[in-house]
Amino acid sequence: MHPVVAALPRLADLAARPAMRRLIRAFGESGHELAMVGGPVRDALLDREVTDLDLTTDARPEEVARIVGPLASVQWDAGRAFGTVAARIAGETVEITTYRRDVYTPSSRKPEVVFGDTLDGDLRRRDFTANAIAVRLPSLSIVDPTDGIAAIAERRLTTPSPPLESFDEDPLRMMRAARFTAQLGFALDADATAAMERLVDRIEVVSQERIKDELVKLLATDVARPGLELLVDTGLAERVLPELPALRLTVDALHRHKDVYQHSLTVLEQAVELEHLRFPGHGPDIVLRLAALLHDIGKPATRRFEGGQVTFHHHDVVGAKLARKRLKALRFPNEQIEQVAMLIELHQRFFGYGEGAWTDSAVRRYVRDAGDLLPRLHILTRADVTTRNPRKVRRLATAYDDLERRIAALQEQEVLGAIRPDLDGQAIMRELGVAPGPVVGEAYRFLLELRLDEGPLGEEEATRRLHEWWAARS
Repeated sequence: MHPVVAALPRLADLAARPAMRRLIRAFGESGHELAMVGGPVRDALLDREVTDLDLTTDARPEEVARIVGPLASVQWDAGRAFGTVAARIAGETVEITTYRRDVYTPSSRKPEVVFGDTLDGDLRRRDFTANAIAVRLPSLSIVDPTDGIAAIAERRLTTPSPPLESFDEDPLRMMRAARFTAQLGFALDADATAAMERLVDRIEVVSQERIKDELVKLLATDVARPGLELLVDTGLAERVLPELPALRLTVDALHRHKDVYQHSLTVLEQAVELEHLRFPGHGPDIVLRLAALLHDIGKPATRRFEGGQVTFHHHDVVGAKLARKRLKALRFPNEQIEQVAMLIELHQRFFGYGEGAWTDSAVRRYVRDAGDLLPRLHILTRADVTTRNPRKVRRLATAYDDLERRIAALQEQEVLGAIRPDLDGQAIMRELGVAPGPVVGEAYRFLLELRLDEGPLGEEEATRRLHEWWAARS
């Protein structure tokens, strides 16, 4: 069946939603055009779930706000300067954009917006032909001036205008190309791929925040590998995430260690699978996915050859520092940066578990150091096993199963997630007769180490040990 024929009932259902009916009536009464455009039309043609209601109109933003105002429970500026008004209507979020054309100048970090007057012209300035299809409302007539329907049927990602011109006008479209190859499973056509390779330097005019937003959208897809590989293969990753292509420098057939770049992509894939198994129904965990992708970025800087073998000593610590620097440059929130860095720093800790039995103290420290990140660390550590040796896979899985059982058993006995000494700072000062100062911190750390080594001591025993420590120290 032709995709348009198959999609018509889905498009009719979208147009019949209460929010859409109210908008169609209001724009019709005001004498302005209204059309569904972009994502919802594309997804209806692909028989994908439609999560966004994107509309376009000949009305200018001020007029759009006036028309939408009486219909909306809330209305906000989603980029009024760029022609977009957003609102909550009948329980749904809609975005309405004035016909427009975006142009970057060589020195600009934001597009210059020129409003247009025709739907056809608006569609021709969009990023990809798959997104340059509109459905006029209420007639449901389809407008496809750049053969986007054919591209969708063939699962090709093409640009409405020549790709060199399109990517030069808006360099962020190169990042979107990577995202859509992953999100839609489309293949970027050869001309557009060549254009990306030629124009990688143009990404420098785009703000780090917008690059970060596209990277997050790419990682939010469940199969990000094609998009990441496109970024690396075209050279764009060298500009936006250079630590990723740098992993290819560790490939060394002579010493026969694994391909760290391909290993990292596989770890990301396996982390996503485990994320869905352990947290079904939750949205994508960007912190976990960033940590999976970047967990080995310290290896190029730490690679050494010792006795005919290659080593990467302390790549976890170095990788955590590199991740902090890169994510800070990309304007990620500080909390996310620290969470990703901590996961990278801890991701190697488990691999000493199979070499000898951990004491309860070591298990407590593992839980204490991971803190709230422990569920993510479980996933990252398991995902980090990419060996093709089935015996090794089973051995490591069994060992981690055992560690999780021990953590659960200790959790039943103790509150591992909030380990504290048996005496707090006030009790320490009272028992030792000291004022606030460095000695209280020393005593607190002494009792915390006891707590980690031996478990709960109880107040009486902790007090006795504290006085022993104090007498020896004095």
